[in-house]
Amino acid sequence: MAFNQQTALRIREQLHYYAEDFTEKKMFGGVTFLHQGKMVIGVMKEDLMVRIIASKMDIELAKEYVRPMDFTKKAIKEFIYVSQNGFKTETELLYYIEMGLEHAKSKL
Repeated sequence: MAFNQQTALRIREQLHYYAEDFTEKKMFGGVTFLHQGKMVIGVMKEDLMVRIIASKMDIELAKEYVRPMDFTKKAIKEFIYVSQNGFKTETELLYYIEMGLEHAKSKL
């Protein structure tokens, strides 16, 4: 399984600050972090995979380092990829964790 271990470590470190419980699961050839069984965020190769609510897709996809998650060669609903330049800082990484957590909670 080839995914950026350093990015996964950064996510793990940030998740410790949340009151919510998270689990890890190998998915899509990478690693994902779930809240109550719902995917929040993950790492696939060098990119973040983030679940976001549908109403925010257009706003996020307009950003320079964000693109549709097209793992199957077709865009997957409510999933985005974020390239490394889009989450260089911990503030940027936290933004995407929050987006993913918002989506997970909306599905509970």
